[in-house]
Amino acid sequence: MPFRIAKCFTVESGHLLTKHPGACRFPHGHSRTIEIVVTSDALDRRDMVCDFGALKAAATEVVARFDHSFALNTTDSRFEELRAAYGDRIIPFETTDPTSEVLAREIFRAVRARLATLSTDPTYPIDPGVRLERVRVTETATSWAEYAE
Repeated sequence: MPFRIAKCFTVESGHLLTKHPGACRFPHGHSRTIEIVVTSDALDRRDMVCDFGALKAAATEVVARFDHSFALNTTDSRFEELRAAYGDRIIPFETTDPTSEVLAREIFRAVRARLATLSTDPTYPIDPGVRLERVRVTETATSWAEYAE
């Protein structure tokens, strides 16, 4: 069984789901926990999967994008108006509702790309065998979505 480590982040973010038949089609927010899990079959020279600092470095910028932001399907009739008013705090999702599943996938792909760039960092090196296993986005105290490839 491989070794696993995780780093969790908390953000406050809003969204609305244009395709939803119920209350979620209205603007609302969540205190989201974003859990990033990496795995490795072997420990590095420091006896770690990787330093938690490396995981934090790989994910902080990606996760920060979602803090105090509003995720919105670009087909929403108010998208352009809200983007003009609030700039990059409105996060576009091209013809897609920003469900927790979709957020988990986007964060997964962005963190995976960042991890690849940190492999040569002298302070927090990441061995080539370290793999991003999954990203979990918790929406409420009882609901989460997860993405893995």
